[in-house]
Amino acid sequence: MNLKIAFSDFDGTLTLDNRELTKTFFDVIEHLKIHGQELVIVSGRSISWGHFLLTHFSNLKGVIMEGGGVILTRNKRNDIDEHLLIDQGEVQTLANVTEELQRVFPKCPLSADSFGRKTDRAIEFEFMQDEEIAQVLQFFKTKKVNYSKSNVHINFWCGDVSKYNGVMAYLEKIRPDVDKSEALFFGDAPNDQSMFQSFENSVGVSNIRHCLSRLEHKPRIILEGVENEGPNGVLNYLKKMNALN
Repeated sequence: MNLKIAFSDFDGTLTLDNRELTKTFFDVIEHLKIHGQELVIVSGRSISWGHFLLTHFSNLKGVIMEGGGVILTRNKRNDIDEHLLIDQGEVQTLANVTEELQRVFPKCPLSADSFGRKTDRAIEFEFMQDEEIAQVLQFFKTKKVNYSKSNVHINFWCGDVSKYNGVMAYLEKIRPDVDKSEALFFGDAPNDQSMFQSFENSVGVSNIRHCLSRLEHKPRIILEGVENEGPNGVLNYLKKMNALN
């Protein structure tokens, strides 16, 4: 495979135990740099996290955040540009639904960064009972609002947002020189399923086993063993693949 871009989920894939950023994350970035390849993080985290990643990791040229709702890139002036992938009507509808959600479920714990989000919102479901979660999801169904459960959040949005749509928009708008066959995707969670379903070169790090039975769409390749959990699996796979080329 002539790899040019490695797209990757963040929590649980480039971090350990969903949140811990380790040395291996930096090793992944350095390995790709040495081989002239690009890392593009594709995450359910907020726009503000996208700004943080691009500001603090100079080798990152672009990221896809909010589950595929927005692309952030660094321009020639080294400023960060935001490219929203839903229209303003959908942005406003989402804001209205969020206000109603808070009225109907005043104890529903929105993530601290929800108030800086533009194309989606996030709920910290680990602080909720199963019955409460079911009621909130039914609310979304009634309002015809889309939602997806990651390792850390329930994200909800209006419009046609998915990681796959975000990746394809990135290839079309930002890197038209790269063919889909020259990219791969790493993931570990249910909200990566749009990529597993439609992206030919998809890899699941080994900790995807915790949710594998619940996935309707699975990655083409699933890594095995504790040595291939999270960023360790990403790095091991990239090393093996690049050694063959």
